[in-house]
Amino acid sequence: MSNKVVITSDITCDLNRELEQRYGVTTIPLHIVIGGKSYEDWVNITPEELFDIFYKTKELPHTTAGSVGEYTEFFKQFTDQGMDVVHLSLGSKLSVTHQSSVIAAEDFGGRVYSVDTQNLSTGSGLLVIKACELRDKGLSAKEIAEQITAMTSKAHASFVLDRLDFLHAGGRCSAVAMLGANLLNLKPSIEVQNDNGGSMVVGKKYRGKYDKVLIQYMEDTIAKYDDIDTDRVFITHAGTDQKYVDAVYKALKAKKIFKEILLTRASCTISSHCGPNTMGVLFMTK
Repeated sequence: MSNKVVITSDITCDLNRELEQRYGVTTIPLHIVIGGKSYEDWVNITPEELFDIFYKTKELPHTTAGSVGEYTEFFKQFTDQGMDVVHLSLGSKLSVTHQSSVIAAEDFGGRVYSVDTQNLSTGSGLLVIKACELRDKGLSAKEIAEQITAMTSKAHASFVLDRLDFLHAGGRCSAVAMLGANLLNLKPSIEVQNDNGGSMVVGKKYRGKYDKVLIQYMEDTIAKYDDIDTDRVFITHAGTDQKYVDAVYKALKAKKIFKEILLTRASCTISSHCGPNTMGVLFMTK
């Protein structure tokens, strides 16, 4: 008989506390450094506080991954209770967190499986929920890890950015591109490239008022796929004005495609790279 399985993830999966409790997920925070101090994401700093520090100090934040020791301690709390662990990590092309979790897992003799989601934010969160559903069907940790690994290319994550200085500070956008986009009032979409191991690429560049940009982005994103998994879709944002969130929600609901539309706020880690007013529509295909 298999041991009880627990599903864990990096905090960057951007499932809010209500969803974590609904599905029985435990997350581990990453570290945010800003204003000369180091914080733990959603533990002693919130995205609102992160941006507040930025506005006051003009210092852009940066992130640090969890150490092997932190992951070892994190996993041990479950294995000590006789549980097996399936951990879904932030994409390995986006952070070294996956490498740390894999090294830590080696100390547990096949009781801990670390899955590279090849994704970020609720692109990873969609896979976390799928893992929970497989757990609830009674699959073993090994079986869950194998099936989720096979699903990574089905989770689609993209975002529209209102400003590029945060992305530029993280080394993900050239200064020339940032200047050009700002001068032309461009709002670029950033996509996780599923056929390239989860790297980020620049998608369509939008121009105009942000409320209209967000609706057009949503329309374009949904129209790309004809085999959408209709169970759920996420609208995940980094401090976007509520009127914009409501407008996208209303337009998406009117399409009557998804059984559930989930709204979540991006973690400090994700927010620190994309900046305020970022919004994404994220879902899976079959």
